[in-house]
Order: sequence, then C-alpha cells, then structure tokens
Amino acid sequence: MATELQPRIKRPLGGAQQSREPTAVADHAIELGAVERTFMDRRGVRVPALAGISLKVARGELLAVVGPSGCGKTTLLELICGLQAPDAGVLESEPAVLMPQRDLLLPWLDALDNASLALRIGHVPRAQARERAASLFAELGLKGFERAHPSELSGGMRQRVAFVRTLLSGKPVLCLDEPFGALDAITRAEMQDWLVRALASTPRTVVLVTHDVEEAVLLADRVLVLSPRPGRVAGEIDVALPRPRGRTEAAIVALRERALGLLTGAAA
Repeated sequence: MATELQPRIKRPLGGAQQSREPTAVADHAIELGAVERTFMDRRGVRVPALAGISLKVARGELLAVVGPSGCGKTTLLELICGLQAPDAGVLESEPAVLMPQRDLLLPWLDALDNASLALRIGHVPRAQARERAASLFAELGLKGFERAHPSELSGGMRQRVAFVRTLLSGKPVLCLDEPFGALDAITRAEMQDWLVRALASTPRTVVLVTHDVEEAVLLADRVLVLSPRPGRVAGEIDVALPRPRGRTEAAIVALRERALGLLTGAAA
C-alpha cells in the first residue's frame, strides 16, 4: 500500500523566539525537492498545478522561469513566499517577498506612501520611510510624482511604484511575477537595465517569472523552462554571459532560440 508523501516546509516564522538564521542550506537561498501542488476546482475535481518540482537557487542568483500559460509559474512563486503550502515534497527558503502581476497600490495613499508601505509596516517612521522611497524615484523616472495618487499615474508608473515597494521590503529573496509586463517597450528596456544595476549594487536572490523568453536570457543567470500543466521542469539553460547584454548579440539570440525550442518540445 502506497504511503502519501507529506510536505516538509522550513522557513523563518518571525517573532522574538524564532531564529533569524536563513533556513536554506549551504549556498542556496531556495531549495525544492519533489514539490507537488494540486487545487480543487468548483466541481470538486483535483487539478494538479505542479508535479515533482525539484530545484535549487543559489544566493544572489537571478533565476528566470518561463512556461506556457497555466503551468504553475505564479503558484511556484507563492509557494516560495509561503503564501501557499505544498501538498508534498520539501521546500526550504530564506524570507521572500512577492511582487504580483497587479500593482495592488492603495488608492488613498500617494505614490511615496505606497512605495514605503513595507517600511511603515516594519515600524519605520513615516518621514524616514518616505525619504528612503524618494531616493529611488528619480532612478525609476518617477521624480515629480511623489505626491500623486494611483489614479493619477499611468499603468507603467504604478508598476514602478510597486517595484520600489518590493525592493524596500528588505527581504533577501525577491519573487517577481511579470514585473515589467505592463510597461511599454522603451520603459521595459530601461527597467530591465535598472534591475541589473540595482542587483549589482545590492545583491538579492531573484526568481523572475516572465512570458518573454528574450527578457529571461537578457536578465537571468539561469532559465528554468516549465512544461504545460501540471508544471514540471522541462529543461534549464545556464546563461554564462557578462552584463549588460545586448538583444542582438549572437549568443543571446542562440539562447533565446534554445529556450523557445525547450518550450515547444515541452508543449508537444
């Protein structure tokens, strides 16, 4: 008789009695072993989202995750951030913060207060929190809109405010779910360049979900390709290229085609 696997999750829970040491081992910020996640639909039918996901993410690594729609990419991020629990397998992660696809700005707060929300939750005085957020606004093309409310900002500007909020959380792991998907092509390229510079000056571990294969190979140290639902690891691509990277570089074009080939093969 088969024995059902029980999930094992290790992550810091916070509070005075909890250890502040990272939970992941060795040089890895994140580790998943044979992780399974299944949902129940409205009819009570089990719908598998992720099946047997095993991966390790090194501290300071930028891992890009690509895959067809509905393959469990967002579910993977929410598992890493502790917003969901796996049904089976092992999951260990350092403290992580999620930047979702929607900006989720609070309409009654101005841009600076929205950007500094994580600091305020951490009991940083309002004036100090706003000052820290303001220091990033100029870099992201938001200078002059500090007191604007979300309804007065474009979609791209709202997303940039949400990105500042994510960075200021101070978590060592950033889970970014299509962070640049709402931006126009020019602003998207500028944000991609800014992210590379920001991570060079303040290293974080990043798991980036994107539908854009070119973006994945431009930004990532490694690209993880997932199969259609239930998501399984269909392949990995190491991107051992110096930054900054150009879209027309022969090596970038070759890696993009390789990633597209893995996606096509997984779908087949």
